[in-house]
Amino acid sequence: MSTLEIKDLHVSVATEDGPKEILKGVDLTVKAGETHAIMGPNGSGKSTLSYAVAGHPKYEVTSGTVTLDGEDVLAMSVDERARAGLFLAMQYPVEVPGVSMSNFLRTAATAVRGEAPKLRTWVKEVKESMGQLGIDPSFAERSVNEGFSGGEKKRHEILQLDLLRPKVAILDETDSGLDVDALRVVSEGVNRYREGGETGVLLITHYTRILRHITPDFVHVFAGGRVVESGGPELADVLEAEGYVKYTGTQEAGATA
Repeated sequence: MSTLEIKDLHVSVATEDGPKEILKGVDLTVKAGETHAIMGPNGSGKSTLSYAVAGHPKYEVTSGTVTLDGEDVLAMSVDERARAGLFLAMQYPVEVPGVSMSNFLRTAATAVRGEAPKLRTWVKEVKESMGQLGIDPSFAERSVNEGFSGGEKKRHEILQLDLLRPKVAILDETDSGLDVDALRVVSEGVNRYREGGETGVLLITHYTRILRHITPDFVHVFAGGRVVESGGPELADVLEAEGYVKYTGTQEAGATA
């Protein structure tokens, strides 16, 4: 059973005026079978947490630790973190011109699994997963995310999640920009990934609407670069009713959207 453990994590980002501390001592533990929702206003550091754990070079970890099953994540390169079982679904997935989705997915699966999947089995696996997510088979031969709509990009992130089966998935505002139908399909994909109970999910969101489809075990409120309150699913209901004013001193528009 896998465990992602974050202890007293401090992270800075370079600015024109010098380093700016964004995360100011984050403590969080995500175990296999658990879904943790991190909610908070814009600018509170939610996305910084996801990118720092994934290894984005823009974000400098100044102190604290991140471990996955006891292994030092911060000592790993980005690709080593992925092979170890960490997965990041980005808020704004990047386009990769010239690389087809089919080649990208099979290369990624080969790296994670340690060997290339058998072609006949792999084709069936990809076809079934694409069908469940309502992805047109023709997308397999298109360049990664090139010309995709926001909803199509998010569906392909969940396609990767389904095929790579990481130990811990960090979903950074996966609901951003999705219409009602796309939100339902993407949420169903995440729920299928969770069904086995052997993986952990860290769901970062600004809104509460995705939590109507994906029920978290724990909800954490993020403000000022740290976790300021934790609770069960009922905490999301409180946030929907009251917003983030209790934690920031100002009402955050969209908290109840």
